[in-house]
Amino acid sequence: MYFERNIDKSLSEWVSRPNRKPLLLRGARQVGKSTAVRHLGERFDYLVEINFEKSPQYKQCFVEDLDVNRIISQLAILSKTQIIPGKTLLFLDEVQECPQAIMSLRFFKEDMPELHVVAAGSLLEFALQNLPTFGVGRIHSMFMHPLTFEEFLLANGEQLLVDAYHNSDSNHPIADPLHQRLISLLRTFILVGGMPESVACWVQSHDYTQCQEILDDIVLTYEDDFSKYKKNVDPDLLRNTLHSAAVQATQKFVFARVGDYKAVEIRKALDMLFLSGILIPVTNTSGNGIPLGAEADLSYRKVLLLDTGLMLRILHLTNGTNIDLTSHILTSSANDLVNKGPMAELFVGLEIIRNSTPNMRHELYYWTRTSRNSLAEVDYLLSDGGTILPVEVKAGVQGGMKSLWMFMRDKGLTKAVRCSLENFSSYDMVDTNDVQQPEVLRHIEVLPIYAASRLSKHL
Repeated sequence: MYFERNIDKSLSEWVSRPNRKPLLLRGARQVGKSTAVRHLGERFDYLVEINFEKSPQYKQCFVEDLDVNRIISQLAILSKTQIIPGKTLLFLDEVQECPQAIMSLRFFKEDMPELHVVAAGSLLEFALQNLPTFGVGRIHSMFMHPLTFEEFLLANGEQLLVDAYHNSDSNHPIADPLHQRLISLLRTFILVGGMPESVACWVQSHDYTQCQEILDDIVLTYEDDFSKYKKNVDPDLLRNTLHSAAVQATQKFVFARVGDYKAVEIRKALDMLFLSGILIPVTNTSGNGIPLGAEADLSYRKVLLLDTGLMLRILHLTNGTNIDLTSHILTSSANDLVNKGPMAELFVGLEIIRNSTPNMRHELYYWTRTSRNSLAEVDYLLSDGGTILPVEVKAGVQGGMKSLWMFMRDKGLTKAVRCSLENFSSYDMVDTNDVQQPEVLRHIEVLPIYAASRLSKHL
């Protein structure tokens, strides 16, 4: 069973490029990289897939030297498959196990540019860190993530629902029965998550328990990988940091809550988890202008897990409680959906990342201001052309927007977005409190949370 993925289009475009470079497909373990490449291979007469974890004997082809013609000749003999430029897709999987194979990619570009070569790996970022160079300018990278909500809907045969919300906006809200149906499916997606194996299980069985077992196995796989990260990072510290990140998700990450470790050790563990793709940082910035990273405060960060389903499973294990989070999410009222906010904010952040172009690693930013009299925070700041687009997330259908209005006034902005369980709509306010711009019109567009994919166009 193959689910159509957004990255398929980018992979297809890569195949057709006249000045194509070898492709490095990057992302966390079990997000669907190998499956997507195999699907791409159906376009070719031959697919040669070499997995350096399963078949370490292939490493010997890259030991003697990095002569591409010799390497291709030996790989063809070992795989018993023709490797013909233009007709064969060569797939080097789990390539982090063979650093020399990574180094060879640049020579495929130089000496055999007609051959389609894709390399992928789950712990690839660590291998790249240890290489003096791996062909900058001669290799093209793409980043892959778990399924988006829209991909989940399509996997479940909900094309008409997808079309319906794509054709809706504040002037043409979606019909209420469809709106409620999408919210119901959003609840399901938050529980099942976007990991391909869990989604496949849901499509076939519609059994939450089976999906949870798969997610538990994935969490254990990630934790088993911790011993491979780096010898100077304690696997127990990585495990504690991961579990603490689940508890603290969408809050400022507090090192002291991880356990009795030094701050420098926890920071190193966080960096490892960021590199692996399991955790995603959301960095505080003053938000005075573009680029947002120019005023980023790396010491003041929130942390997201790469998937809602995985986060719920980690929370269940971490809390050591018998509370059934599945029942809570399925039966809670709209105002209390997904744990009163954190899951909604997590979902929106993940949708922004997952729906963005795969050709670069995207950063997430937020704004906060703490004073004696008030605490103000805007969940996400996006680059909208030459200006900033603030985004506020509400888990329900109600809630004030004091922080959002404050930020817009302070920064002289006239547009913002509110993601909530409301239908498509908008708010307009003539601001008479702005000294610099008397009676300025400020506009807030309301996107239902399930339509958060639209935010990615601003990245």
